[in-house]
Order: sequence, then structure tokens, then C-alpha cells
Amino acid sequence: MNRESQFQNIQSTYDLLAPHMSERARRLWAASQAKALPYGGVSLISSATGLSRTTIHAGLIEIAEPIKDTRVRQAGGGRNKITEKQPEITEQLESLIEPFSRGDPESPLRWTCKSTRNLAEELKLKGCPTTQRTVCTLLDKMEYSLQSNRKTKEGAKHPDRNAQFEYIYEKVKEFQKNGWPVISVDTKKKELLGDFKNAGKEFHPKGKPTKVKCHEFPHDSVGKAAPYGVYDLTKNNGWVSVGMSADTAQFAVASIGKWWNNMGKEVYGKAPAIMITADCGGSNGYRTRLWKHELQKLADKLGISIHVCHFPPGTSKWNKIEHRLFSFITKNWRGQPLKDSATIVNLIAATTTKKGLVVKSEIDNAVYAKGIKVSQEEMDKIKLVENSFHGEWNYVIESRL
Repeated sequence: MNRESQFQNIQSTYDLLAPHMSERARRLWAASQAKALPYGGVSLISSATGLSRTTIHAGLIEIAEPIKDTRVRQAGGGRNKITEKQPEITEQLESLIEPFSRGDPESPLRWTCKSTRNLAEELKLKGCPTTQRTVCTLLDKMEYSLQSNRKTKEGAKHPDRNAQFEYIYEKVKEFQKNGWPVISVDTKKKELLGDFKNAGKEFHPKGKPTKVKCHEFPHDSVGKAAPYGVYDLTKNNGWVSVGMSADTAQFAVASIGKWWNNMGKEVYGKAPAIMITADCGGSNGYRTRLWKHELQKLADKLGISIHVCHFPPGTSKWNKIEHRLFSFITKNWRGQPLKDSATIVNLIAATTTKKGLVVKSEIDNAVYAKGIKVSQEEMDKIKLVENSFHGEWNYVIESRL
């Protein structure tokens, strides 16, 4: 680069930066440019910037000396921190965030969203005017963060909870050792069918998301689906019957029967028994008479005994089907509207995992009536044998044929 080009380059750069630099910054910048040139640097920089040679030489001396003070402002400069001007603001803010334990029980924020905007407005009413941005800074220093609800409370712990888990574990091992089927059963969350938003995201061309209805109203739906799942713990496969009627004990047992006919019989056709692990409530609850009545019909039809073990109250999330089948189904259909029963069946059947999960699904269009009562006389005909350990949770229904 020739001398003239260097001059023009330095002049244009200085004109651009000078309005944004302090006097000291301009001096140091000019000195650094002069030092970088092989010869005549001070003269060239002085001509291009208009700074005197004395000023540039002073900058060269400053560059050569170690830094003693890097402050741009004088000591004590700048605005005072809000915690110094209003020492009580931190305590006031914490009382608003935790009104149940520390704050006023009549605080308006007890029943409203604790957004930074609302917190800033409430602090102003308490005599601590501040901004939304300052509230964010204070919350960060107080180690608060945005957090969602977490499902961890399981309710009252049954004294024999752990013992029941151990009983189920040992029985599962026994069945698997003998090569007999062990299945986990449950009903997945009911789904409205139609052009409704489904949680999650999937890839689409930019700016072309799938359009769905703004609100979910039952009358806009083409139906309601109740997926009932059967998961084989040993073979890592599952069956899901998509019911279009009520989720009843009849539907639950019919789904188990479909699993046997479509998947189980081929593998376990010679097994003398089936083991079922289920929740304590719902259509397959241990107190549901119709559940046991229908299981007796299934045992008679298949000519085998059915061993049932229920998880203790409040421990439904321990059921294997929840995190080995249903969770993967939910991931597979994320972000896709469940428009009709065919869509939901296809999405369920397409669910796979790296560990080789295989899922089959089918629509069950049968109508299952609600409120069917099972008399004591019918219950007495059930060939039910209760276990000595919590017979209400652990029992066997033998075939009567």
C-alpha cells in the first residue's frame, strides 16, 4: 500500500471512530497506528487525523508503560445501585414471590401470575419504584428462575408399597424364567379427534406450519379416542386398541384379548398362565367388579389362568407401559394433529425405538356401555384366588373350563 492510500485509509477510519472515542482513546489509537508503520508514522498520523505530534508521542509513552488505572470514569462515578438507594427492595420482592410463607396473605399476586411486569407494579405500590428489567436482575441475584410444575408428589405412601413392588418384581422374574407372558396394561389419555393443536414440534418448510383450530371444543371434534395399551415386558412389543366408545372394564379386557389373538398367542400359545400388572384405579382397578368379571370370561375362553398384580395407590407412573410404550407414542405423534381414528392408529403403529420396540394398533368400534353392574351372585361364580399378601392387589382368576 503506497503512502497516499495509507493516508486516506487512516483518515477515513479515524473520522468514523473519533465521535465514539474519548480523548484518551483517540490518543492511544493514533499512537498504535503510528507504531505499526515502518517509518514516518507519527507525521503521517498527525496529518491524517489532525492530532498534534506531541499528543501522538504522549500516546506512545502511555502504550509503553504498564496500565495503572483502567477506569474511564472517576472513582465513585455512575448511578448508585438500586439496592443501595432502596435497601428494602430485596425483602419486599421476596415477600411477593413467596406470599404463603413470608408475605401478606392478601397480596394480589397470591392469585395472579408472578410475571416481572406484575412484580414491578406491585413493588411500586409498596414504595419501591423500579423497572421490569431491574426485577429480572434482582431475581437472578436471588437465585430465582422460571420453572414449571414437576410431578413428584405421589400422595400418602402406603406402608406396604415397597413390599408390593418387591412382590411384583419376584413374580415377574418367575414368569419370565418359565417363558410365560407378563404384560403391563393401562389407558392412555383420551384424545379429541380433529384439526386441533397437538403439543410438540416437527420439521416443516419455513413459514409453513400446519394450520389447526384456535380452540378445542368437543362439538368441533369428529370423535374421541381412548387408546388402551398392552405392553409385553419380555418381548418389548405393544398392542394398542383405539376405542371410539367409553373406557370401561369390558373395553380393557377386550383389548387384552385382541393382544393375545394378534401378538401373544403366536409366542405364548402353550403357556398355562398370563401375568398382568395394572394400576389400582380406572377401568382395570382392583375394586372394579366388572374388571374381574370380564377377566373370568377371558380366562374361560383362553383356557388359562390370569394372575393380576396391582400397583399400590398413587404409584401409577411406576407402571412399565407408561415409560416404555406411551411415552414413545407421544413423542412419535408430537406436533401432528390427530385428525381421525385412522391417523391415530397409523401414528401409534409407526412408533419404534432403538431397542426394537414393535407396536401394533387397531380401531375398536364396539360400543361399551357405562354403568354395568355385577351382582354378588355373579361375583361368587368367579373362580378367584386371593394371595395371602394383599389379596385385594394380588389374585389369580382360574379358568372354569
